[in-house]
Amino acid sequence: MKPKILTTLPGYSWRQFGADALAGATVALVALPLSIAIAIASGAPPAAGLVTAVIAGFLISALGGSRVQIGGPTGAFIVVVYGVIHEHGYAGLLIATLMAGIILLIAGFAGAGRLIRHVPEPVIEGFTIGIAVVIAVSQLKDLAGMTGPSLPADFIPKLQGLWAMRGSIDTNALLLGIVSIAAILSLRRLAPRIPWLVIVVTGASLVAALASPSVDTVAARYGALPSGLPIPSLPSISLDQIIALLPSALTIAFLAGIESLLSAIVADRMFGGAHRSNAELIAQGAANIASPLFGGLPATGAIARTATNVNAGGRTPVAGMVHALAILLAMVVASGLAGKLALPALAGLLVVTAWTMSEPHRWPERLRLPKPELMLLIGTALLTVLADLTIAIGVGTIVGLLLRLSRGNLPAPSWHTPMGEDDPAERS
Repeated sequence: MKPKILTTLPGYSWRQFGADALAGATVALVALPLSIAIAIASGAPPAAGLVTAVIAGFLISALGGSRVQIGGPTGAFIVVVYGVIHEHGYAGLLIATLMAGIILLIAGFAGAGRLIRHVPEPVIEGFTIGIAVVIAVSQLKDLAGMTGPSLPADFIPKLQGLWAMRGSIDTNALLLGIVSIAAILSLRRLAPRIPWLVIVVTGASLVAALASPSVDTVAARYGALPSGLPIPSLPSISLDQIIALLPSALTIAFLAGIESLLSAIVADRMFGGAHRSNAELIAQGAANIASPLFGGLPATGAIARTATNVNAGGRTPVAGMVHALAILLAMVVASGLAGKLALPALAGLLVVTAWTMSEPHRWPERLRLPKPELMLLIGTALLTVLADLTIAIGVGTIVGLLLRLSRGNLPAPSWHTPMGEDDPAERS
């Protein structure tokens, strides 16, 4: 449960600080537009994404069990957050996130970090694919510059809403969004170490401002971004709200735990480290308690941003703390520029995020799975899209565990990660 920063600070040098600071600044460039885009896609104010990246990102690095974990809002939460806001309002989301933080704290202190490994891999892949589909579809409105009422949370009504507003498609916005997607996908294959996300989104926004002022921007749609953090406050909570929001809180806690540990495993395999799973859960708990006090979103470890940190040379939690402080500095000095980001470009960024999450290159491998596991993967994905993420996770986990019990396969499975290597044993 000991935070990694206490292990890495003895013998810490100015040279390592320089490497961590550069890595943190690099990650901040990627995280800033992505945090705004995730907040908008979740139905939250754009500033909520930045607040989450600052508050939760700092705490996840400072208290976590990974040397290089980068925390903040992630695409995996979009579906849950949108649904909670739609049903319970933004105040309900703050309470659910606070509850999830408490659940994660309890899980960490109870030593539950290893238990999460027993969730069947087809369930993890299934709900990740389902989330990716929902994210991509939810971005079609802004990608095409369509105007109309807010889209409903449920998938089929969302499709019906998009079809109803098809006549309002803005050709310039759609072209800008498609070009942004193509540019990000192409350029990052040519030079994966360059932060193309921020370069493409910034360039597309500049083109829109000069050549197509009708294209919506963050500030035009949602107002000016704040130039600092809000004063923390505790939301008003009642027993009825706690009961009503408990399923959502459990889902948020589960997702935060799963994604943070997956991200930590990916990072371990990239540079030969080893994370402390229970410390990681405790850090996620603290972050998800603090974030809603400032009006922020649920947070967890972000796989893509963590990998960016490792590739940029970050090797201690200081890099993640610098990333959070760099975003805060950007809020103070450049909130006006961030407000000029074009919504179709941000939507394109999230479409790319959804595509990456789904790992389409792995379908040949998935199709070779035993039929029960393949059906579990597909069923979990369909439940995530057509029903509810909570139901998908619950049903998928129960069915998956029953399948393993029927085969007498009780040891926890080794999760797939994008690195494709064996997970090192956890050590101090």
